[in-house]
Amino acid sequence: MRPGRDDAFPVTALPSGARPVRPARPRRSLFGIVALVVGVVITLWFAAPTPIGIGFDLGKLAANWSRGQRILGELLSPNFAFFPQTVRPLIETFQMAVVACVIGCAVALPLSFLASRVTSPGRWVLWLDRSVLSVIRALPDLLYAVVFVAAVGIGPLAGVLALILFNIGVVAKLLSETVDAVDTGPIEAAWAVGATRTQMVRSAALPQVMPNFIAFALYTFELNIRASTVLGIVGAGGLGTTLNTQMRAFNFENVGLVVLELFVLVMLIELVSVSLRRRLV
Repeated sequence: MRPGRDDAFPVTALPSGARPVRPARPRRSLFGIVALVVGVVITLWFAAPTPIGIGFDLGKLAANWSRGQRILGELLSPNFAFFPQTVRPLIETFQMAVVACVIGCAVALPLSFLASRVTSPGRWVLWLDRSVLSVIRALPDLLYAVVFVAAVGIGPLAGVLALILFNIGVVAKLLSETVDAVDTGPIEAAWAVGATRTQMVRSAALPQVMPNFIAFALYTFELNIRASTVLGIVGAGGLGTTLNTQMRAFNFENVGLVVLELFVLVMLIELVSVSLRRRLV
């Protein structure tokens, strides 16, 4: 017979004549109220049109709502006749994301083991590798795209190079932290049998983090689709270049179609990626 709820959580009987005592109410803390007030004050201060503010004005939004409403209406009415001209840039965006993901993740894999305290060969290697990765993450991918466009010219090559650096920074950071948290038992066993550092990483550390590595790679692939669109605005190829061209020509019906295509592509990749990550991790 399975125990019921009363058997699982027995209630101790009170002595005869004793009345149950209500637990004391926890003391109210003013920290939450003070934090809310401080947050509101700082927000209003920075939003105000002061020398240190950004001039956030809802009045301007209301005054220009009619123009924004017209543009929004055009965006919500995509011009499907423009679709044939977006097929090649759409494929190019997908290709850029794939190439950058494969190369970036392949480079990030060994760098992540060098950036982990568990598998790094020495303190100076650890410090140097983490410093380089910090510099890579500190610079935005849009800045990389501008630099590579100036170096190799307008086209998808600049976008791919920018995305590769972006992927290295993201994957190496996430995977190195995962390596720091692995079970050290297999690693100690590998050292005990006389394995080299490369053998230790391949046989003891890599199998533990491989599902996470694949999940991180899929995640960066999703990010590449979004980022490649932004990079295309500065001439790094892909659908972003088409989007920027149509925006400059005020063809917002065509812009609406490009946005719709990006939304559908990202959602499809998201569904496939989430399904794969659930099976791997």
